[in-house]
Amino acid sequence: MDDNANRIKIVIADDHAIFRDGLRRLLEAEERFELIGEASDGSEAIELVNRLQPDVLLLDLAMPKLSGLEALAEVIQARPAVRVIILSAAVDRADIIKALQLGARGIVLKTAATQLLYKCIYAVVAGEMWVGRESVPDLIQALQELNSVSDSVPALSNLTHRERDVVDAVIRGASNKAIAQMLSMSEQTVKNHVSRILEKCGVTNRVELAMLAAGGRTAK
Repeated sequence: MDDNANRIKIVIADDHAIFRDGLRRLLEAEERFELIGEASDGSEAIELVNRLQPDVLLLDLAMPKLSGLEALAEVIQARPAVRVIILSAAVDRADIIKALQLGARGIVLKTAATQLLYKCIYAVVAGEMWVGRESVPDLIQALQELNSVSDSVPALSNLTHRERDVVDAVIRGASNKAIAQMLSMSEQTVKNHVSRILEKCGVTNRVELAMLAAGGRTAK
């Protein structure tokens, strides 16, 4: 079997050459990754994705010519199968929410540990969403500001009243234990509810559920 066929093909898009060099070295250290292209601005990122068709695009939001968000929108429209991971120097709630709504599958801070980047890449390739621990509180707060459970999302309209209460609590960032206390049920019952909700909504984790409830994109 050709080992190259099992490799995850990656394109980097960042306007800082030193950062790209460091990232290239990190990716080359993982044998399942294959770096196939590097872009220094948003326009070049779009061109490389269209030409090389990578599995994953690691995309910086702050770039010249075309911003990361603008590049993301075009990439997702032209190549929806490409998993886009946003590389961010800092957590900006508005940018994170916008990126996820446009179709980004992961958010990783540039200061994150190498293993977190690796885990993120593997997760998004497997069809999951990944939001680094540092971003979760800000993501939850931004989702709160955007919406509660939306009646306009078909999957959510099929939930029972109790399941919708659980989703509201999930959006607020409550743990299973906290939800159990709020809704006067056992923690195991909460776990069962969450599992059924994820299955009904066709999502794999709480981040995807929260995005769905806020009207974000969660299609795989």
